Amino acid sequence: MLSTDDLREPEARVETGDSRSESPQDRGTPVWRLRGSRAGFLTALLTVPVVWMGRDVATQSLTLDALTVDAAPRSSIPLDVHPRVEKWLKAFQTTRREEFEYLLVRKQRFDEVLQSNLRLRGMPEELAYIPMIESEYSPLAVSRVFAVGLWQFMSPTALQYGLRMDPFVDERRDPVRATEAALEYLAYLHNRFGGSWYLAAAAFNAGPGRLEMVLNRHASGREWNDALFWDIADYLPRETREYVPKMIAVSRLARDAEVADSDGTVTPYRYDNIFVPGYTTLQSVADALDANAELIFALNPHLTQGVTPPGEMYPVRVPVGSGGAAVARLSGELPPRRTDD
Repeated sequence: MLSTDDLREPEARVETGDSRSESPQDRGTPVWRLRGSRAGFLTALLTVPVVWMGRDVATQSLTLDALTVDAAPRSSIPLDVHPRVEKWLKAFQTTRREEFEYLLVRKQRFDEVLQSNLRLRGMPEELAYIPMIESEYSPLAVSRVFAVGLWQFMSPTALQYGLRMDPFVDERRDPVRATEAALEYLAYLHNRFGGSWYLAAAAFNAGPGRLEMVLNRHASGREWNDALFWDIADYLPRETREYVPKMIAVSRLARDAEVADSDGTVTPYRYDNIFVPGYTTLQSVADALDANAELIFALNPHLTQGVTPPGEMYPVRVPVGSGGAAVARLSGELPPRRTDD
């Protein structure tokens, strides 16, 4: 697959995922694979909170699988026809086709997280493609300006929207918490810029202060709406000019895209929670489950040192259906792991 850096301007390229060196968010702009989003019931992640305190295990079951809720009425983003959009449509159907298809498949990993949160807020499903541009759907993506995670949060914005960042936890890497924060931020930008998703996306990329400066200088007195984006695009940073057209092109192609995970390597991001004491290692949790440690680490990318923070009970994510067994083994209620395993 071609590097996602090739989708961006040379000066905007990043180590992993893309970054916008010009944005207060300063994330990145990666490439993606698109997939037609399906409506339907809002499905929350299956979580089973269980507490392990020393050798005393208290279990509280909370099953949220296939939960149906009254979601807010859902809006959509207009998918304009424009020469800049047509340029990206052509690229993703020809020279970028492999990248496009690859990322469509990769999107399946976090699609439930993205779409369930979007439905809860009544926000357009097209926003689920922003992490494609940002990070290639990688929670571990880090730009050269140190924007992190699926949504490529910079530290100040992450802290402003309540994400935890300390030596043990970086919630910018948490697909669930980062998505919640990113959608809250996008909702704020949507409201700030006249209810325009085009301008909100541009502000997400370039920063709201920079966008507002351009609007005040080149569109003073005009209504802030989607159509205005095309009129002021040439005054925006080069990356931002292409950011909205890429989002539109991907969304249009995704409506008709067929996604095939031929080798079955993509599994939805679902989990049980077990609450464990501080300084519990992810390796010990994997050992308790006789599970591949890489799987446990992949479910907990926000635990940056592979260990829970000291001085508190902290939730660790384990594969769905395994929460009870993990707690029982960790608390010694099941026979110890056989040495010949």
